[in-house]
Amino acid sequence: MEFPTQIFKAYDIRGKVNTELIADLCERVGAATARWLPSQGIVAVGHDMRPDSRQLADALIAGLRSQGRDVWDIGEVTSDMIYFAIGAYDLAGGAVVTASHNAGDYNGIKIYRDKVTPVGLDSGLDAIRDSARDDTFTSLESEGRLEKKNITDEWVAHALESVEPSTWPAFNIAIDAGNGMAGAILPSVLDKLPIVAKQMYFELDGTFPNHEANPQNPDNLKDLIAVVRESSLDFGIAFDGDGDRAGFVDDLGRPVLGTDLISIVAKMILEKNPGTKVVHDVRTSRATTELIREWGGEPVRTKAGRVYIGALVREVGAKFGGETTGHLFFASNYDADSGLIAALYVMQAIAESGKKLSELVDEYRRYEMPPEINFETTKKDTVIADLKQHYADKEQDELDGLTVEADEFWFNLRGSNTEPLIRLNIEATTPSVLEAELSVIREIVARHA
Repeated sequence: MEFPTQIFKAYDIRGKVNTELIADLCERVGAATARWLPSQGIVAVGHDMRPDSRQLADALIAGLRSQGRDVWDIGEVTSDMIYFAIGAYDLAGGAVVTASHNAGDYNGIKIYRDKVTPVGLDSGLDAIRDSARDDTFTSLESEGRLEKKNITDEWVAHALESVEPSTWPAFNIAIDAGNGMAGAILPSVLDKLPIVAKQMYFELDGTFPNHEANPQNPDNLKDLIAVVRESSLDFGIAFDGDGDRAGFVDDLGRPVLGTDLISIVAKMILEKNPGTKVVHDVRTSRATTELIREWGGEPVRTKAGRVYIGALVREVGAKFGGETTGHLFFASNYDADSGLIAALYVMQAIAESGKKLSELVDEYRRYEMPPEINFETTKKDTVIADLKQHYADKEQDELDGLTVEADEFWFNLRGSNTEPLIRLNIEATTPSVLEAELSVIREIVARHA
């Protein structure tokens, strides 16, 4: 089989099961990772609930041990539990077998080094890829030790340190786990919170029989929205497949944008840490950055992608950072993201505000901003070149894709690092301005469909 270079993405490894990502390749990735990791010591390995994840994790573990690495097998976990294990126990690194929110015919591997530092193509994954491809490993006389560990209780205790549930009202909510890994961990949390939670799709099923476990896509929130509206609940929470992102639906049944969640959490963070920096990606609403400044903070802009947000949170000493996809990063969580901790923080912020979630969203959302729009095209560079020419009289930058700024609107168009798509985020002062600019962009994209 030809080595599948294409599955080594900007942030992690993602490939088709049984064809691109197979056990032999995972074993080679494990061996390569064992050699590459800069620190000596234990490596934690976990996996999600996909049908082949256990097999692939076993192969990854075999590769790590073949090069002398001691391994903690922490079993079926959310991705943020791997991040916690590395940070809390000062491990040399960790890896989790998961394809996050991708459909069931995909799987993948997220790799972290010491200090909970994500490993992407420009921070070591390229070297791991090349080493796995060359496959020049020699097994050592003595392989690394293997220890099975259960860290659920420690993880739950750590997550709950961030909040004060005793100050919450008795929230009545719904939670959609999307048949993903959050469904395995949430029961250990919910009985410690003063809330009533209707549990939706908590059964682990890596084929995702009900809907894709991606809360950023409004189509995947339809069931949750229906329950929130029909039962007049306070809000709903939806987790992605590997549990490191949480999305919200407000009491009116409206999806809450990722930029709204950044605003909501930033206010609480800044009240407790005046003047701190808040890291955000290029797709964040102007309202969010305006509010951060008004609350005494300093917004720091970077590329989209969890590997960039988390690294910059640490680099600039920020207490908090957010990506508009729902990845929220906390200094108190070893500068890493967590769906569970994000959900707890948002609930704490709602409680402290004394307002409904819909009221917070309406207060913080100052402009017209639809959810991210995806376009299929194989001519990303041509589309961007045409848009640059059309908007030549506007302020532009290419920190990540193309960002165009004008007084009445702005937009960012960037290629997906995990799918054959270009993604549009746009915001305008009025609905009419938004529709006008959307029409222009759609027409230019359509030329190159």
